[in-house]
Amino acid sequence: MAPVNRVYAAQLAGLPVFGPDGESIGKVRDLVVGLRLDQLPPRVLGLVVELATRRRVFVPMLRVTAIEPNAVTLGSGSVNMRRFHQRPNEVLVLGQLFDARAWLAETGTRVTVVDAAMEPTRTRDWVLARLAIREPRGRLGLARRRSPLRVVPWDEVAGLGLTDLTGQPQGAGQLLMLFDTMRAVDVAATLRDLPLKRRHEVADAMDDERLADVLEELPEEDQKELVGYLADERAADILEAMNPDDAADLLSELAPAEQNRLLELMHPDESEPVKRLLEYSADTAGGLMTPEPVVLTPDATVAEALAHIRNPDLTTALASMVFVCRPPSATPTGRYVGCVHFQRLLREPPAELVAAAADTDLPALRPSASLAEVTRYFAAYNLACAPVVDAEDHLVGAVTVDDVLDHLLPEGWRETGLHDVGTEPSEEDERA
Repeated sequence: MAPVNRVYAAQLAGLPVFGPDGESIGKVRDLVVGLRLDQLPPRVLGLVVELATRRRVFVPMLRVTAIEPNAVTLGSGSVNMRRFHQRPNEVLVLGQLFDARAWLAETGTRVTVVDAAMEPTRTRDWVLARLAIREPRGRLGLARRRSPLRVVPWDEVAGLGLTDLTGQPQGAGQLLMLFDTMRAVDVAATLRDLPLKRRHEVADAMDDERLADVLEELPEEDQKELVGYLADERAADILEAMNPDDAADLLSELAPAEQNRLLELMHPDESEPVKRLLEYSADTAGGLMTPEPVVLTPDATVAEALAHIRNPDLTTALASMVFVCRPPSATPTGRYVGCVHFQRLLREPPAELVAAAADTDLPALRPSASLAEVTRYFAAYNLACAPVVDAEDHLVGAVTVDDVLDHLLPEGWRETGLHDVGTEPSEEDERA
């Protein structure tokens, strides 16, 4: 195979990383470069690799033995398994360089960086040798036409020093394009690693639905910081787009005055279920539940039930079960009849009524049930979703197994990830 002599950062993003024996290591999430005081191309120090445990680690370029269109391969040698932390002289190519505004050194023409290419040197180092740039729209009267992409050597572009990148507004178009291919939990992890200013720029550029999904995956402190940054009206819109139980969890961490202010700005139809959840302690079934499970009346058919659980917006856990209740079907519902697991639905004739297939013997959780009781319940009945019914026999919500796990894991698990079993950290990461 011919040696690779130019690799673009956007092509590297998300590529799987394999060890010397073909074992899966993780995925590339960014490139780390060390900026220089002169105009020479900066050295590529290494890759930020996200392990299967969500931990992000630094992998020096000297450990990379092959870069192919569909994978990156590492050679033998130790790698520091501590969580990656950016150093003062370092820049993240995807996180900070993409969408940076600069100018051509010779003409002074304003440009935006949309990609960057690294090339190997004779000493086995890699340098960020070229930049893909685009001039702003509207030059020479072409207000609506997109200007062509150009690839130029690094030293032809000025305004990309460390102080430039940390002080100027950037926009987030290219970064959001990369985020489109990533799950919300992966976007959240990337967002956490960005400098605060850059994180805010990305949040400003995201649409409300996407930001709501990402916000649900952030640790509590990062959620609070981001909500505090957003204007109250937009923060309320984001809360409306979140799952009610996640919105309630976030609001419960805020000061009462801020909590009440945001609830008042939310639409009443969206704030009402959140207010009901806030009445329960966070470590009870009522505090864990979502008020929006799949609820059907007894005269609904199996075909209708299957159509409801095909909704792509439902989580896997919520789609695993439908609940049969007397009208009204919005929580708190009429009298709770029973539940039907989706596997049972698959075995029944489409025209059969769901009431005939409902499990009426499965006990329901009470809103006051403790986390320990909820955990034992899930273990005993092997469920992914469970009904929560009040003393008047009304379905008030459903608890899903992912919310139970979220509360059982150690505090701060989103920040630290899970430690790699049998891996010793290396003190040297070759970033000097």
